[in-house]
Amino acid sequence: MAPLAISMGEPAGIGPDIVLTLYARREELGLPAFVVFGHAGFLTARAARLGLDIEVIATEPADAEGVFSRALPVRHIEGNVPDQPGQPTPDAAAVVIAAIQLAVDSVKGGECRALVTAPIHKGALYHAGFSHPGHTEFLAALCAEDGVEPLPVMMLAHDELRTVPLTIHVPIRQVPGLLNEGLIIETLRVMARDLRDRFGIAAPRIAVAGLNPHAGEGGAIGREEIEIINPALEKARAEGIDAVGPLPGDTLFFPLHWRQYDAVLAMYHDQALIPIKTVAFDAGVNVTLGLPIVRTSPDHGTAFDLAGTGKASTSSFLAAIAMADKMTSGAP
Repeated sequence: MAPLAISMGEPAGIGPDIVLTLYARREELGLPAFVVFGHAGFLTARAARLGLDIEVIATEPADAEGVFSRALPVRHIEGNVPDQPGQPTPDAAAVVIAAIQLAVDSVKGGECRALVTAPIHKGALYHAGFSHPGHTEFLAALCAEDGVEPLPVMMLAHDELRTVPLTIHVPIRQVPGLLNEGLIIETLRVMARDLRDRFGIAAPRIAVAGLNPHAGEGGAIGREEIEIINPALEKARAEGIDAVGPLPGDTLFFPLHWRQYDAVLAMYHDQALIPIKTVAFDAGVNVTLGLPIVRTSPDHGTAFDLAGTGKASTSSFLAAIAMADKMTSGAP
């Protein structure tokens, strides 16, 4: 079976620490084989800083499984990557960007079966010509076919609870103006398709939260549910998508309610992320739906203050590896 691809992420952050720590526990945790895309010398230095006795071998993805039991396979990328925990530098940006590009190519080409991305620091990357709003948008651009980019949909997942924010990193006051039927319908299409194809749910049932308190209460507390959300759901249901709503956000996430659904489409960032972080603060996984490849990532950032200390929690990254493995191994 092809290995998983892991992109190194920001070298000044906790991503490399967690990858190295998990590799050191590979037998105990029963980890699937993976290959890290990044700088071999840097990873060797960071392992030594963390006190981990790890051999790092520069190799191609095709040979990763054969060496995984005795050494960390790294698809080496040349560049200047200093081991400076907590101190991001533009010097390493080219390697960070190339690691993502090459990892995506390896999954698209079948050398690896899924991509798990470590967190990046966009500020450091902008100096190297990075022009995308975020990590996910960059992945969508890399997955474009005939110049057309897929619609990436961010899902936060843990066990039965899966939430998707329709709008993400925008001010709350802009959210109502960004809602439209087309965006809701297309997001529901992506969710329904990937819940079937990636998660093996034959007939996915999706709950859709309203924007306003009490889902607008019949128009008394806002009309977005009447004028935008409900018409979109009617069209989605006409396509065979089992979308239920709009439902009041304050009661939807009571466990007895959300467990009736395979996923929840929320209208804005915190409406989706507060429930998942309440249920699984350090074990939730960010899954990008809508791409031609499987991509997961931990639900945390670079945490510069913890980099190089060995104190960062591995829970979310471990869950991201496990989910990528399950989604691509044929496991039920």
